[in-house]
Amino acid sequence: MCGIVGAISSRNITPVLMEGLRRLEYRGYDSAGIAIRDDNGHMQRIRSVGKVASLQERLDSAPIHGHLGIAHTRWATHGIPAERNAHPHMSGERVAVVHNGIIENHAELRAELEAEGYHFVSETDTEVIAHLLARELDQTPDLPEAFRKVISRLVGAYALAASTPGDPDRIVVARAGSPLVIGVGDGEHFIASDVFALLPQTHEFIFLEEGDLAEIHRHQVRIFDKTGKEVQRPVQSSKLNAAAADKGPYQHYMLKEIFEQPGVVAETLEGRIYKGRLLEESFGYETRELLDQTRQIHIIACGTSYHAGLVARYWFEDIGIPCMVEVASEYRYRHTVVPEGTLFVTITQSGETADTLAALRGAKDKGYLGSLVVCNVPESSLVRESDVALMTRAGTEIGVASTKAFTTQLVALRLLVLAMAKRMGYTEDDLRGYIEELHSLPRQMEVVLGLNESIEQMARSFSDKEHALFLGRGPFYPIAMEGALKLKEISYIHAEAYPAGELKHGPLALVDEKMPVICALPNDPLLDKVLSNLQEVRARDGELFLFSDQEVKIELDKYQSLTLSDIHPSTAPIVYTVPLQLLAYHVALIKGTDVDQPRNLAKSVTVE
Repeated sequence: MCGIVGAISSRNITPVLMEGLRRLEYRGYDSAGIAIRDDNGHMQRIRSVGKVASLQERLDSAPIHGHLGIAHTRWATHGIPAERNAHPHMSGERVAVVHNGIIENHAELRAELEAEGYHFVSETDTEVIAHLLARELDQTPDLPEAFRKVISRLVGAYALAASTPGDPDRIVVARAGSPLVIGVGDGEHFIASDVFALLPQTHEFIFLEEGDLAEIHRHQVRIFDKTGKEVQRPVQSSKLNAAAADKGPYQHYMLKEIFEQPGVVAETLEGRIYKGRLLEESFGYETRELLDQTRQIHIIACGTSYHAGLVARYWFEDIGIPCMVEVASEYRYRHTVVPEGTLFVTITQSGETADTLAALRGAKDKGYLGSLVVCNVPESSLVRESDVALMTRAGTEIGVASTKAFTTQLVALRLLVLAMAKRMGYTEDDLRGYIEELHSLPRQMEVVLGLNESIEQMARSFSDKEHALFLGRGPFYPIAMEGALKLKEISYIHAEAYPAGELKHGPLALVDEKMPVICALPNDPLLDKVLSNLQEVRARDGELFLFSDQEVKIELDKYQSLTLSDIHPSTAPIVYTVPLQLLAYHVALIKGTDVDQPRNLAKSVTVE
């Protein structure tokens, strides 16, 4: 995942591009670069390895000014983090290109261009676009027409922007599978990977549709659809403001972050699945070789992230990959036997969790194949110190009780499972259904969020409760653990989770009319066994609160139930997380606790 920003204006646009890059840095921090057409008609390019601040330092020592330019912040996929691999890429001084996505046929295009004498200086897939465009401009001097011909040669997902010093009044852009927005100003226009990058400049945006190509001029925008027909896309006003930490219409950050989940899940999937296929290259340039050698997986995490790892264990073992999951604070203080070919995986929202970081450092000399981190903060210690990082895209999470970070972790882990499934003999056809289920996940979450008012009504039954029991089987047991954690974190109700089959081995002694029992009832092979366990609860006068698929027939008395619709089996644990989050939130409101800053807890545990 990378970030793109561009501008054409009568003012100097270098500060505009740099502010845009700073706002896009969550999308990549390996390197950054900027290309500006100066007043002498030359394309001035500056690139730097590392974060945007490093690029700013270079600009401070050698300023460049101009009225047209493009810029980029990179998360490495093809080629190591190095200045030669940083964007923008150029073909001589003819064209400059920035790109977010994966060009799957770059190798054959590169071979074709090298045979014609084009010299490559990077290992990236993007440089082929720059040389293709330069070649087309030799035959077709019109920039948009040459750009359109180049686009027709590309296979994969991309958001692209290109400019040439010979055309001072136009930037050309295109999108297919990766987002790109156009910011509308007064006598100026902008482009970026997302709205947030441009909020200091404008609140008016055009959202390009799949396959669109556009010409960005100072005073107008021309958009063409995938057939080449000129079309009009509506200008929409953004209600976001430039402040990242804004609750908006929500009473608490936690509720805002719960409702952001469809969007951030879609963002976590963006550029990683396309037309029913997994784009494994988007995981990073080193990931393929590491996964090729992986025979088993060892997951280390804390708290909510540990629960995500427990769900992933079911997924990995379903495809035949042995998987162990441990709490970081326990793992780091015991001797570990590491089987050959074991990948060390850490899961963390902040990337600074002390126990997880110490576990990673301690694992480096234990014979693991390598390390992979699932994380939400690209500049964090765990990302820097791991061999490979699979970034979630939850954005800033302010509420102490993790919500959107957890669900995006599950999505990232599901993608990793599908990548391993390919190595276990699954074909593209085998995986297509699973990928489509991921693709539909944001919409499923939106439907569940529509139950918010009903869940608020259910929560009123907890006003006088001091204890709660969560039950689940299979991958829904860790989801029950996560539900119990949320409830205890923010409502201060003592809550525990058990596998439903363990009821008769002790927890059943706690069940009476004062003990609410919460359970997810997916329509899966263990459904009948779970229903039998719930009969045991009702026989002891326990009060049941159930969340079920619409196909489930519940033959119990005295229970409260909400029905979820259109739930796919492979992503059901993610979907069932959402109502448990909402239940915890509304119970906390009733209890009158500090939802966003519960007592005794901190967002990131950076000390042991």
